[in-house]
Amino acid sequence: MRVFLVNPSHVSFGTAVITPRWLYVLAAATPREYGDPIICDETLDPLDVTRIQEGDVVGIGIHTGNALRGYEVGSALRARGAIVVFGGIHATLYPNEPHALGGAHAVVRGDGDAMWGTVIKDCIEGQVKLVYEAGRIGGDSFKPARWDLLPKDRYMWASIQTVRGCPKHCSFCSVWRTDGQQPRQSIVDNVVREAVELRRIGFKFVALADDNFYPVSLADLAQAERRQDKTRLHELQAIRAQRFELMAKLAKLPSDMVFYTQITMEAAEDPEFLQAMSKARIKGALIGVESVTPEGLKDVYKGFNLHGDALVERLQAFKQHGIHVLGSFIFGLPSDRPETFEATASLAERAGVTFAQFVMLTPFPGTVDFEKWEREQQGKGLQVGGVPITRHWLIPQANRPKVYTPHPVMSPDEIRRRTQATWDRFYSLPSIWARARVVKSLKGRLAFVLISKLYRQMYANTGIATDSARVARSVAVARLIAKPSRRLFVAAPMPHLQVPKLDVAPSQA
Repeated sequence: MRVFLVNPSHVSFGTAVITPRWLYVLAAATPREYGDPIICDETLDPLDVTRIQEGDVVGIGIHTGNALRGYEVGSALRARGAIVVFGGIHATLYPNEPHALGGAHAVVRGDGDAMWGTVIKDCIEGQVKLVYEAGRIGGDSFKPARWDLLPKDRYMWASIQTVRGCPKHCSFCSVWRTDGQQPRQSIVDNVVREAVELRRIGFKFVALADDNFYPVSLADLAQAERRQDKTRLHELQAIRAQRFELMAKLAKLPSDMVFYTQITMEAAEDPEFLQAMSKARIKGALIGVESVTPEGLKDVYKGFNLHGDALVERLQAFKQHGIHVLGSFIFGLPSDRPETFEATASLAERAGVTFAQFVMLTPFPGTVDFEKWEREQQGKGLQVGGVPITRHWLIPQANRPKVYTPHPVMSPDEIRRRTQATWDRFYSLPSIWARARVVKSLKGRLAFVLISKLYRQMYANTGIATDSARVARSVAVARLIAKPSRRLFVAAPMPHLQVPKLDVAPSQA
């Protein structure tokens, strides 16, 4: 019996940007008596199903976007006699689906860190359960990843998770429902030890794969301060203090290490937090701008964001602290109009956003948007190839609609074309070269151009284009660019690097 862990994907690039952390966390959760698990990340190469034999235990992690491929893999491996277990956010939301469509023997709902060993034992003993309720574990139980199992020379960035959960309630996001609104923080020293391990093996770029790196805003503190009962205030202050402790320790790591994270825009109002991020060399942040209009922000329940000149100032606040912004924008909101696309691109340029992604509104399971959309579709009977539109993730990739929600003034194809044009504008060579000024050396600027083009190929053409030939070309170009691009992000290993100690107490503002 062997244990396999599979990250399914319809598209393989040969080289990937960020390590899929869950694979290596579950590898760490695999009891040593079962041997080292065999890991297959299909974003690198497709799974060779002939490697799996009867009696092997296979864990497959799925989100909504790769669920269909996961079911294809699961069904094929069950036919070979493997014991198939599904987990991940989509399996948590739809635990019956992997059984019906993916050949699952079992489904794990919630965090698998502590449950995975039990599942393997049950599989071996022939006592596997249909569903395991793993729930949400505390931050002190987060497993560090088994980075010793990484394939060599395949990933650009490593990943560490410092917090799960997000206190917000954005209508298009399911995280606050699946991971909870109460932040669960990993033990600081565990995070730092993992960062040291990664630098020892040559990774100097690390993504802090958090739901929200800024779980306590100044507004949250002010609101708690106004309460007569100060219990909540003390809880928030403790969370904030731990954030500062983490950043103070990251700052003591080798100076060539760079971190990137995901954060809400409210952090722009907190100069002390931004300063601590800068000292910790957290030099990049994905920020969900979503919309540049007040009407659009209301559409997505994100009224805490600003718009217009105030939004520009907020985004520039990150840049002033040396933090490059990857702005995320949504098109297809009910309030969007044809001029919204131009306004969005112009604002991104004016704000000095270093990278940007422009996604079309998609109703994902677990979100408020999906529930509303699913109700609206009841009785309409809309299908694609026999699959109800409300189960769009089960439609083959080539046939999936690009826009799902009827728009009051624009057709789905118009939204798609305008979105594609916005990508084309932002990632045109002149625009990229202008943004490359953030890098001082000519070599660095050329690298910036290369990475920008790679990002464009991986995350736009493969997801927006309806022309299969264009998608195929994008995959081929991405594979060509990705391998040499990886060399820009790695460094000579530091096998003797020690875990730093914190000499001075961090701010606990």
